[in-house]
Parts: sequence; C-alpha cells; structure tokens
Amino acid sequence: MKFPGSVLISLVLFMSETAAALCLSASYRHAGDHTWQTLTLIFALAPCALVQLSLVFIHRDVSRDRPLVLLLHLLQLGPLVRCVEALYIYFRAERVEEPYVSITKKRQMPKDGYSEEIEKEVGQAEGKLRTHRSAFSRASVIQAFLGSAPQLTLQLYICILQQEVTVARSIFMVLSLLSIVYGALRCNILAIKIKYDDYDIRVKPAAYLCIFMWRSFEIATRVAVLVLFGSVLRIWVFLIVLLNFLGFFFYPWVIFWLSKSPFPENIEKELSRVGTTIVLCLLTFLYAGINMFCWSAAQVELSDPDLISKSQNWYRMTVYYIVRLMENAFLLLLWYIYRTDFYLYVCAPMLFLQLLIGYCMGIFFMLVFYQFCHPCKKLFSSSITEALLSCFNILYFICQHHKSTLLKGKVAMKSPENTDEAQGSSKTIDSQNRSMHQSVSSNA
Repeated sequence: MKFPGSVLISLVLFMSETAAALCLSASYRHAGDHTWQTLTLIFALAPCALVQLSLVFIHRDVSRDRPLVLLLHLLQLGPLVRCVEALYIYFRAERVEEPYVSITKKRQMPKDGYSEEIEKEVGQAEGKLRTHRSAFSRASVIQAFLGSAPQLTLQLYICILQQEVTVARSIFMVLSLLSIVYGALRCNILAIKIKYDDYDIRVKPAAYLCIFMWRSFEIATRVAVLVLFGSVLRIWVFLIVLLNFLGFFFYPWVIFWLSKSPFPENIEKELSRVGTTIVLCLLTFLYAGINMFCWSAAQVELSDPDLISKSQNWYRMTVYYIVRLMENAFLLLLWYIYRTDFYLYVCAPMLFLQLLIGYCMGIFFMLVFYQFCHPCKKLFSSSITEALLSCFNILYFICQHHKSTLLKGKVAMKSPENTDEAQGSSKTIDSQNRSMHQSVSSNA
C-alpha cells in the first residue's frame, strides 16, 4: 500500500497558502490598502469553499450521518480532517488484517505487441485511500486555478504598481506558483488515469520532472504576460480575460449541443436535473479557469459518462499552443508599444524575448514528455511529432492553396487587358498587310 504522500503535499500547500494570504491581507489592512485586502481575501476564501464542497461531494458526506465532519468542513477545516483520516487508515491497515477484499483486473503496458492482464487484491483500506487521493487531486486542481492563479496575478500586479517586492509578498507568490504547478501536475496524472483506466500505470520520476518544468514555464510566462499587458492597458486586459474565459466555458456546451447527446443523468443518483446542471457548470467553470493559464490535460466532454474525453487529440493541442503563443506575442507587442516610464529602467526587448523563449521552453518540455516520458506512450496510435508535422503540412497546404487562388485571380484580372492588346495588335497587323497588298497591286 502506497503512502498517501499526495494528500500530505496538497494539505501543506493548502494550509500554507491560506495562512500566507491571511497574513498578507492583514498587512494590507494595516497599510490602508482596503482594495488589495478585499481582493486577496476573496481569492483566498472562495476557492476554500469550493474545495470543501468537492471533498464533501466526492466522499458523499451529505447522505451519511457525519455531522462533526460536516461542521469541520463549514469551518474550512475539511482538508485537515481528511488528511488525518487518510493517515489513520494507512497506519492502521498494516496492523489489522481485512476480512473482505475485492479483485481488480488491470492490463500491463504492451511488451513486444502483447499485453498481459493481471489480477490484484484491493482491500477496503486501500479503496478508501484511493478515494482520498482522488478527492485531494481534484481539490488541488480547484485550489490551483480558481484561487492560486488569480492570487499570483493579483500580487504580481500589485508589485508592479507599488514598484516594490516585499518579503511576505514574494513568499506568497512562490507558494501560489508551486500550488498552480502542482495542481496542473495532478490534472495531468488524473487525466492519464481516467483515459487509461484499464491499464496498470506507473509514472516515473522523469515524467514528473518533465511535467513540472513544462507547467512551470508555461504558467509563469502566461501570468507575467497578462500582468505586463494589464499594467499599461488596464481596461483591455479585462476584455482579453473575459473573451478567453467565456470561449473556454461555452466550448464544451457547444460541442455537447452539436452532438445531440442526451443530458447526463448518472453523475450522482441523489442529484436532480438542476443539481446536475449546477455541477456541470462548475466543471466547465473550472475547465475555463485552467485553460486561461495553461493547456488542460483533462478535456471536458459532457456526452461522455466520465465527463472527460478519452481520445488523444493532438490537433486540438497544437492549435491551442500556436494560438496561445501568437496571443502572448501580440500582448507583449502592445505592452512594448504602450509601456510607461516605469519600464525605462527595464530592458524591454530583452524581457520580451525572455518571455517568448520561456513559453517555448514550456512547449519543449511538453514535447519531451509526450514523446519520451509519457507512461502510456506505447498505446499512442501516432506520436506527437507526427501529429505536429501533419498539422504543419495542412497549414502549409492551406497557405499554398491561398497563394495559388490569389495568383489565378490576378491572372484573371489581367487577361481581358491582354486579349484587348492582342486584338489591337492583330488589327494593326491586318491593316499593314492590306496596305502592302494594295501598294503591290498598284505598282503592278
């Protein structure tokens, strides 16, 4: 039985970030910055409430007679209680022999084209620990992208406005960045386990390292680009954020309506149709929040029973990163044009280049992960490099087709003039021939 290390890491990040947010908001109150105090508290407490709801929903505490646990969740102490419960189950399971076990069948990764099926006994304690790991994985994703990501953006923006980086604020930003990267890492692992549920998956340390580097570069550069753009064009950044968020929020719903699939009813038996709709809206809300800052490894598909697409769509990923790189470059270009006097002491071209290179480094580690370190790369029908080459070939074909249509249009526009000139020249030649014939006949 594995030690619940992911549960402990999630708890440490959650508690430390919440404590740092409360301390920082108190310092803002002492300094008289009530606006920054209010926003810091909102970005700290709102995701805490959503984390409690997710833990209660996954463990189904509402249908169980556990009033003390529900009270602790209302007091925002749910993660602490869940972690203590997980550790108690882990240490107690080694001393007590369980009378009831269940047998699960998993396939091993294919070797030489063959995949063996293995049976494994799973006790009640291990099943409960799996539930705890799954719940904390989802809670870490919610905390990362609905709390830590807006919090990091806000604190970095305050640093630029006040032209000061305090110790408390820098510690808080480091904790927020670690929380976002860890949440993105858990989202990647969670998506892999859902897509390849039939296989026994073992993630190697090299895969964790690649995901960590990939998400660190991608998220840090994205936050920096949004903050720099917002520091010079404050109103327009709200339009950019709103368009991004609404686009990603309605995208799963549009795909669901176009597929004409029945409304999902098997999410939770005790939920009504209204409750199911609220849960789906919260899920797409989280999906939009993730895609605001990085590529969501778990693609929401409302027509699927698991609500997550199990197909590996390389083209969608390629289009996302191409469009996001172009968007970041465009926002940085606008920042470079409209930058204020504060940036006179900053080498703006070098910062522009560093941020673009940082985002490209994130893409590089992503390619390394999917090409070499993915635990299920043997199950891919095609590698990501082949998909990228085919996508670039399609783009090249579209560009060449567009150029050929433009050339044909230019030739078609010039052809009437050429025919007129040709007719005029033929007429002059005929008149010259007639005059020569008349002169010859007169001489004869």
